[in-house]
Amino acid sequence: MSTTQKVAIIDDEADLRDSVALYLKLSDFVPVTFETADAALRFLTPEFDGVIISDIRMPGTDGMALLRRLQSIDPGLPVILMTGHGDVPMAVEAMRIGAFDFIEKPFEPDQLTELCQKASEARGKVMETRALRRELSDGSVLMRRLMGDSPAIRRLRETILDAAQADGHVLVRGETGTGKSLVARALHACGPKASKLMVTVNCASMSPEKLEAALFGDPDSGEKPLVEQAEGSTLCLEAVEALPPSAQVRLLDLLSAGEVDDAVGTGTSSFRIISVSGTLAPGQTQPYPFREDLYYRLNSLTVETPPLRTRGEDILALFAHFMVEFADEYGCDAPAINAADAANLVQAPWPGNIRQLINLAERAILQTRRGDLNISALLIDDGFQVPSIPLDSEKPLKEHVDAFERMLIDHSLRRNGGSVVNVMNELALPRRTLNEKMAKYGLSRQDYLATQQS
Repeated sequence: MSTTQKVAIIDDEADLRDSVALYLKLSDFVPVTFETADAALRFLTPEFDGVIISDIRMPGTDGMALLRRLQSIDPGLPVILMTGHGDVPMAVEAMRIGAFDFIEKPFEPDQLTELCQKASEARGKVMETRALRRELSDGSVLMRRLMGDSPAIRRLRETILDAAQADGHVLVRGETGTGKSLVARALHACGPKASKLMVTVNCASMSPEKLEAALFGDPDSGEKPLVEQAEGSTLCLEAVEALPPSAQVRLLDLLSAGEVDDAVGTGTSSFRIISVSGTLAPGQTQPYPFREDLYYRLNSLTVETPPLRTRGEDILALFAHFMVEFADEYGCDAPAINAADAANLVQAPWPGNIRQLINLAERAILQTRRGDLNISALLIDDGFQVPSIPLDSEKPLKEHVDAFERMLIDHSLRRNGGSVVNVMNELALPRRTLNEKMAKYGLSRQDYLATQQS
């Protein structure tokens, strides 16, 4: 992985400041120095893609105050604090509230260089993640739906990025509640037409007459037809299976004419269609007969949204994420869940998919506020038959154990704001074991710093 190499050095002692800058410059870093924290704060923004090194004891704004200010600017900024021997307890407290690490003076240049390299790599990961989020969507809702690390969700992300750059019309297909509309938005946002507005219409939300008028125009309304509004951009047809026969004919004619125009270079129909459906198939007869020739034009590319039940431990990660969000909304702490509940969550059929999981997470937090959380009972209310022994014979025990272990570490990191020391104590794990398990499950301490309290 490529790493950022910028370093901001803050120290009121010029000799130390300059010597640290020289050490790091010889190691191919690009240092910039500041005599005061206030001067550095005028320079550092969430776009800074490097590392911050600061002394703790400085006149005016000291290193601890600087750390808190930087946390409010961007919790993902890696801050390394330089400490004297008497400042070590303060540095440990700084780690709790978000410092990347600390180094005790006097230190060896190689020791500082190695620490900066690790912090630089961590910052690079943060910046890459943010860039991907900007590519996928302008909002956080879409990324929330695309969270997870299962093979199914990784394939979905890869398919979105590939299909977004292609020219053909796309059919987004999947069960209810799997985020099809959000995937449609991602396809537009990742493509070359992202700077233009995507025009969206739900074909099931209007009468056939009104839908046809909205799509192709009504002389009496004076409104610009949606197919014209989408010129040079994307037309998203949600619930495309509800497109009435006459509108199917007109859309097919429009697409056919556009293909001819493109062949001769006039390009009079330069919009892309993203169709969204849970049921559309060749020869479909409900709610209307759907023309096969139109189906195959709209289905030049297909993106399948995976059912939640196929996403393994993503279920636990998503459930924990939504519980944290609702806990913040309702002003309480998100609870930990036991092994039986974790196994039942992974095994549940989830006919409503992510939408059902969100609803369950909210109900769990409401129960938590009353002090009587029972996730298995909530699953029974949703129609899931909880087994007396909560293990699926078709899934290996290791899958349940790994999923539950990941969930426990994730919860502990969230509760402790990314403090590895606190997580070690809470879970009674040696540092090396915890580091190995975090690497195994793709958990990064940096991802939890935003949740901690100053």
